[in-house]
Amino acid sequence: MKLRRTMMFVPGNNPGMLINAGIYGADTIIFDLEDSVALSEKDAARHLVYNAMKSIRYSCEVAVRINHISTPFGYKDLETILAVKPDLIRLPKAETAADIEEIDELITAAEIKHGFRPGSINMMAAIETAKGIRNAYDIAAASPRMVAIAIGGEDYLADLQTSRTKDGKEFFAGRGQLILAAREAGIHAIDTVFGDVNNEEDFIAETTRIKEMGFDGKSVVNPRQINIVHEIYAPTEKEIDHAQRVIAAYEESLARKSGVVSLNGKMIDIPVVKRAQRTLAYANAVGKNERGTTL
Repeated sequence: MKLRRTMMFVPGNNPGMLINAGIYGADTIIFDLEDSVALSEKDAARHLVYNAMKSIRYSCEVAVRINHISTPFGYKDLETILAVKPDLIRLPKAETAADIEEIDELITAAEIKHGFRPGSINMMAAIETAKGIRNAYDIAAASPRMVAIAIGGEDYLADLQTSRTKDGKEFFAGRGQLILAAREAGIHAIDTVFGDVNNEEDFIAETTRIKEMGFDGKSVVNPRQINIVHEIYAPTEKEIDHAQRVIAAYEESLARKSGVVSLNGKMIDIPVVKRAQRTLAYANAVGKNERGTTL
């Protein structure tokens, strides 16, 4: 199981953070060439990220958020960064499938030029407008390289002409559409950043809420947020124990060639078995399934 619980943004114009980005334990680090980099530093940041990726072997998935290809910087970002083979290109402000298809073609050409394995560079897109949300499935399914879609909070709220509230109701429609699109396309759904790094209480509440909605992970902006997200996403011992007993009961019914599965007198249907399988797969991925039970 591929985990993308935390995708941590790292400003591309900060050499110290580029060097140390891999030590904090995020599932993915995203070197940012877009919003965190001033216009006057775009070229310098692009080359800093290029040199960091060329000289440092990071132990986690490495993504680069390029500038949109409608800006003067997007094509330059791709030409430079694709030469050092990122695991993932993150496109901001995606609104249509055509955005994804054009970058897919550029990545394919770069893989041929540099001798990389075809299809070895993945893509994800951040959706930050109402139009993008309306086209979320088309964006998610536009290329086999697509592995995730994310919602970009501040631009999305500006487009909706609203602002953040404590309980996040302004995101409800967008997050719901994003989850549906990601699940239909079979890729990950990633939530937006929570910028107030000193407000741990609301960060925990928001992360718990988006996990319950079905998001696979969250974009983060500070290493202090990583372990909080991972703890929220980790299955509890009680959940793991229940999943193991469900799978054991299911396997016993298969051995008896019985179509009826029950546990402690309660009938178990296939969706329950599938949830148990996912819980154990997740526990295995985070090293919490000590019995090694799988299916």
